[in-house]
Amino acid sequence: MRNTSIGIILKQLISITVLIGQIPFLWGQPNHDDPNQKETYVNRLAESSSPYLLQHKNNPVDWYPWGDEAFQKAAELDIPIFLSIGYSTCHWCHVMAHESFEDKQVAQLLNENFISIKVDREELPEIDHVYMSVCQAMTGRGGWPLTIIMTPDKEPFFAGTYFPKKGRFGRPGMMELLPSIAEAWKNRRAELIQSAEKINEYLVKSNTKELGTPLSKAILKETYSQFVNRYDKNHGGFGTQPKFPSPHNLVYLLRYHHMTDDKTALKMVEKTLQEMRLGGIFDHVGYGFHRYATDKEWLVPHFEKMLYDQAMLVMAYTEAFQITGKPEYKKTAEEILTYVQRDMTDAKGGFYSAEDADSEGEEGLFYIWTIQELQSIIGEEDTQFIQNIFNLTPEGNFKDEASGQSTGNNIFHLKTPISNSKDLKKISQIREKIFHIREKRIHPLKDDKILTDWNGLMIAAMAKAGVAFQDNVLIESAEKSAKFIFNNLMDKNGRLQKRYRKGKSGLDAHLDDYAFFVWGLLELYEATFKIEYLKNAIQLSDIMVSEFWNESSGGFYLGSDQTEKLIVRAMTGYDGAIPSGNSIAAMNLLKLTRITGEIKWAEMADKTFKVFSNEINRAPSGYTSMVTAFLFEYDHPKEIVVVGSGSDPATQDALTRMKSEYIPGKILLFKDTDLLSPVLSPLAKWTATQETIGDKVTFYVCQDFACKIPTTDIKEALTFIHE
Repeated sequence: MRNTSIGIILKQLISITVLIGQIPFLWGQPNHDDPNQKETYVNRLAESSSPYLLQHKNNPVDWYPWGDEAFQKAAELDIPIFLSIGYSTCHWCHVMAHESFEDKQVAQLLNENFISIKVDREELPEIDHVYMSVCQAMTGRGGWPLTIIMTPDKEPFFAGTYFPKKGRFGRPGMMELLPSIAEAWKNRRAELIQSAEKINEYLVKSNTKELGTPLSKAILKETYSQFVNRYDKNHGGFGTQPKFPSPHNLVYLLRYHHMTDDKTALKMVEKTLQEMRLGGIFDHVGYGFHRYATDKEWLVPHFEKMLYDQAMLVMAYTEAFQITGKPEYKKTAEEILTYVQRDMTDAKGGFYSAEDADSEGEEGLFYIWTIQELQSIIGEEDTQFIQNIFNLTPEGNFKDEASGQSTGNNIFHLKTPISNSKDLKKISQIREKIFHIREKRIHPLKDDKILTDWNGLMIAAMAKAGVAFQDNVLIESAEKSAKFIFNNLMDKNGRLQKRYRKGKSGLDAHLDDYAFFVWGLLELYEATFKIEYLKNAIQLSDIMVSEFWNESSGGFYLGSDQTEKLIVRAMTGYDGAIPSGNSIAAMNLLKLTRITGEIKWAEMADKTFKVFSNEINRAPSGYTSMVTAFLFEYDHPKEIVVVGSGSDPATQDALTRMKSEYIPGKILLFKDTDLLSPVLSPLAKWTATQETIGDKVTFYVCQDFACKIPTTDIKEALTFIHE
């Protein structure tokens, strides 16, 4: 079905695109206005809250935001939709905007023959997912900017990514593409509609899930083996280039190592974490990680910084520290969090989304240095010192992307770790000077919208790091973000909203918003034992099941049943830059069963595994987070209940000890005997009979639905846990 459908689609697509270059310019002569003349356009996007849409508010293109108005207008005028999807820190989105959407000739073609819609993929992920899958099916690849042309009924018949104004190197330009498609819409519409119908058939088929066979233990080793086969022994990471951090893969390997004691799994993770920290993908001046490296050595990054990358990398470095005890992993996690708290945190507690790669119209300009610049800041002696440390050269280690020639600019990076304490102190002092000078440069755009799902990831990361490093400031920052979401991104019915910016909240939440925020709340509960976090995690999980659960086969849809109906209701378990919502939902459900004793949650997790099992078995390394959730259940998780007086230092010491143990499969609960009325047992009924022995802090350790004998000896309790 898939091959036949795609074959028809591609043949019909070719029949459209071969017209490029053969159709005359249909809408008059080019505009010969003075190019220096300044005109100010203001389109509908000026009313948007999205920084990405606001970047396009002065385009001469008559943009619409996604909504009924645009589709009704297209139906009324009987013209197709030109849909452009991107995000605020996307470099090639900026390039296409400057080349095409700011150009009056391109705008004229769009305005006269299409209804043009702009979508921020970070705000409307379900729309992005549906149409990206169309692009990947039709062209064999995807990316942003995403360009879709479709009927007024939202049915796509053309897909691509970046298009310049005029064609070059075999890539069609907007000046050729738009006239040919407009002509085909007028004169060959039946063929376009037929293509759209075939694409719809493919979308329905690809999003129709059936229960597969249960996952087996073999999938754990198969996932591991795929990473072994792709591992770069010289530079760490997996594959060649570009290289993405993909920290959820590293977390899987760490937990696989913990379960099996496989040394290779740990070695691959450590090498990767070390090489990334040495490379230019890490911002050695201001901290934080860039989006990805364009080369296999991790030297030259794509310079944007994303909140979700920081969150997931904090988790990977934190777990590596917990397993190995090596302070460099803790230090890197703390540096990432320093960047987040300094540059990406709203005064009210929410975390901003991203920082752009570009400043002053040039990618990476904010981050690169010439030797002369450094000499003027810190002097020749210190410049020579850091020149040797950070591998800086007069000719520059950063080459022009187009020509491949050296530019005289440098990216800070290390060849080997610095361990000498005297050198480290000197580097720290010099770095501070350079950082303060860099702060005076024109900064890249900060996307200051606050997204529920990405904040959920950072809450989980900060809570996890706060526990591992015994740092209450980090836990408090995570709590402040959670409070921000409760106050600003939750409606009166307890349902989440997607986005907050400049005092305005809006947009329907998606699966990731619920799954990631619940993850953060579960981590916060284990960090603080405040019962409201656990209570809210359960309530939000109930809403998630009510609105997103697929009753027919299991698993969760990306969009709620309360929101706009698209041409297909998307469901995916595949990990992209971050774990899939279904993966994290499955992990949360497994934990909730262990916490509450209610089997319904585990049954839904099991169905989720089954509904994606065929896909997982075909390509397990693409579903690593789902496999991590399966590993959690397979590795015999343990429920640990600590019962004692919350005001007793001995109880607090015991809780700190239990929290600090690296046991990925543990569920830790605290029953405070100081409270006049129980707060834990109403949520976890199975804990109702668990009391202290002799008024001493008491430990209950349970596994596989059976409990060990209660003990007041923490050493014995830890023995039970590590069995």
